[in-house]
This record gives sequence, C-alpha cells and structure tokens, in this order.
Amino acid sequence: MKRAYNFNAGPAALPLEALLEAREELTDYRGIGMSVLEISHRSKEFEAINDETQALIKELLSIPDGYKVLFLQGGASLQFAMVPMNLLGDGRTAVYVDTGSWAQKAIKEAKLFGDVTVAASSKETNYDRIPDLANLSLPSNAAYVHITSNETIGGIQYPAFPDTGDVPLVADMSSDIMSRPFDVSKFGLIYAGAQKNLGPSGVTVVILREDLLERMPKNIPTMLRYDIHAENNSLYNTPPVFSVYLMGLVLKRVKAMGGLAAVEEVNRAKAALLYDAIGQSGGFYRGVAEPGSRSVMNVTWRMASEELEKAFLKEAGANGFVGLKGHRSVGGLRASIYNAVPREAVQALADFMNDFARRNG
Repeated sequence: MKRAYNFNAGPAALPLEALLEAREELTDYRGIGMSVLEISHRSKEFEAINDETQALIKELLSIPDGYKVLFLQGGASLQFAMVPMNLLGDGRTAVYVDTGSWAQKAIKEAKLFGDVTVAASSKETNYDRIPDLANLSLPSNAAYVHITSNETIGGIQYPAFPDTGDVPLVADMSSDIMSRPFDVSKFGLIYAGAQKNLGPSGVTVVILREDLLERMPKNIPTMLRYDIHAENNSLYNTPPVFSVYLMGLVLKRVKAMGGLAAVEEVNRAKAALLYDAIGQSGGFYRGVAEPGSRSVMNVTWRMASEELEKAFLKEAGANGFVGLKGHRSVGGLRASIYNAVPREAVQALADFMNDFARRNG
C-alpha cells in the first residue's frame, strides 16, 4: 500500500488504523451480516455506536455535566445560521470577532437574523493575527460572543480563549477541535465539522450548554432547532450513520495515543518542523501568520513569486505531496497537519522544503 503525503485542508487525512478497522467491518459489522452503511439508525447496534461516540467526545474533552453533545448535518456552514437562529433572540446583539474568511461567513449569516456587532478584527493587518481581546467591550444586550478558533486559510489560531463573563462564548472549532486540551466550561456552544480532526465529512459535532436550550424560540423550523436534536439524542431524523461510526474509530485512536495532552505534544512538534524550515530558509519562504498567532494545524507561507510557488507545487506533487496549494482566495502555500497526518509525512515535507530552497535559493 502506497499512501500519499496528505496535507489537504478538509476532507483531510484519517488515521490509517481507523480506515483499516472500517475496511474489516465494512460488509459485516460485528457479525450481524450487514454493513454499518445498511443498518437502521433505530437499531440497537447504531444506538450503541451513537452513545459510545458521544461518550468518547465527553471523555476526551473533559466535558463537565450540563452539556449536550449533538451529531448534526450541514457542516459548520449550517451552524453559521443555526447559532443566531437559536440564540440571538429579539432585542439582543450577537457579538463576533472577525479573524478571516470563516469568521466573515459566520458574520454574514448572523446578520440575516438580527443585530450584529463586530467587536474586534484583524482585517487591517490582512488577517495575519488574532486581535487583542484583553479589553473586549461587550454591549449590555449581548446574546453571545462568537469566535473562530482556527482560521484555516490564513493559518492563525487563538493561543488562548477570551473570558466573556456571563455572556455565552460560541466557537467554530472545525479545524482544531481535539488538537489540544481546553476548558469546555468557558463556552456556551462549540461546533465543528468533522472532516479535519474528527472523522469524515457528513457529520457536525455541536457541544451545547443545556441551559441555553431554554432560550430557543418556537418559530424556527424543526430541523434547525437544537432542543429537538437534544431531546432525540441526535436521532430525530436519519443521521449520517457511517460518518458517526468512523468518527468513533478516530476518537478511539486519539484515546489510545494518550488523550489530548499527548496529541498536542505531537502536533506542536510537527508544526515546529515546518515553521523551522520557513524560519531557517533565509527569507526564501515567508510565513503568512504573525508568530504569536501561528496555527498548529494550518501552516501557511509564500515565496518570492507565483512562478516559484507553482514550480514548488509541481515538484512537490511529483514527490507524493498532496494538498499544498493555498486557498483559492489568497493563493500561496499551505500544509494542513491535522491529528492524523503522521510526523513522518511532516518531516518529509520539511526535508523537501529545505532541499528545494537549497537548489532554488
């Protein structure tokens, strides 16, 4: 088996061990004569998968009592709308921190449902950093504060999360959830598309503080209500059964690695390999993100010209490296090094970068 060096931003690399286990069970899940793709979501087998996967998320993130874990569909993009639909309410203001493309998309959707305040932004520096939130000022009628914990396009990440007091903190953690330990109790709601660190595309994880369920208005569609999904244990309608199943296999791998503290240590070591290659290139590579805000998940850089970047991508592709082209909106280069990307793949990329700089600098 020849595996590519997969640096795609999402859908992204999955642990080989999880894929192999899924392959073994693909046509006959634990002796029932059917694939997980074929079983009823009302069956005892899938209910066990659903419950076990929820339990793994609660365990790995040390989620305290008083929170629900939901498995929804529609990706983070649907959550951009569901959050204000469920939490904003009449006469309230939604507060957002603008850190780049994904935060902007969330802001755009929220404005369809009510008043929005952008309390801080790093637009003036071309989204190369997380804005200083030490003196974050919130309006008295703030319904929630929304942040994007990691911006995949610019390659910036919150080094620490703000304290918003009694105002619920909401976070899009699609691209860095399960990459490091953090205090869930600081948040009212967390959402994450699975296709980066959690599993395959098709399922979205929502972690919701239960008291917020009481704020849900009654005039929004049933399928867009958090309280309906919470009441039905994420089984109100047919869920993406295989995505939930494979997410469970991925989370078992995270647990086997030693949990999030061990995962973070590996992730930081991987990121250091690439940031060192950039920093020690004598200016041949130029990091996009300001050092204090650099992402551990998405390493972004530029070169002297687009022609040189194209040559880099062409040669990298010939050497088995996949997914290094920067987002179409900004160009440049990007390596997404999520949990399942092996250190060996990152070391191979760092070695290639060093060699390419030596030959072309």
